Amino acid sequence: MSSATANSCSSRKKPTAYRFKPTHLVGIYKWTHPTKEDTTYLRFAFAGELRGYDAGRQLDDGIVAARWLTLDEVKSTQTRHRSPLILRCIEDFMAGKQFPLDLLVHYD
Repeated sequence: MSSATANSCSSRKKPTAYRFKPTHLVGIYKWTHPTKEDTTYLRFAFAGELRGYDAGRQLDDGIVAARWLTLDEVKSTQTRHRSPLILRCIEDFMAGKQFPLDLLVHYD
């Protein structure tokens, strides 16, 4: 497993307490914040399988709980999103976009 793929597993488990196994890459997204021009985000969106939940694991600061929303619910909460990347990643997933995990190569 590449480092980026391994990081996607640990990054999902840490804030939400769900264990996640990526099966493919949905896309890579770059966005510069409109009011913080020195802040650019690079997001790697993965799709995969949930492999369990660690009920005793403490969630990251600012995370109250993991919520499962429909696409319409996500769209209706756009004003609360920190970036437009959230909806775009979901729409790309729903459109069937997927790339193999070996697209990501890590050299030590």
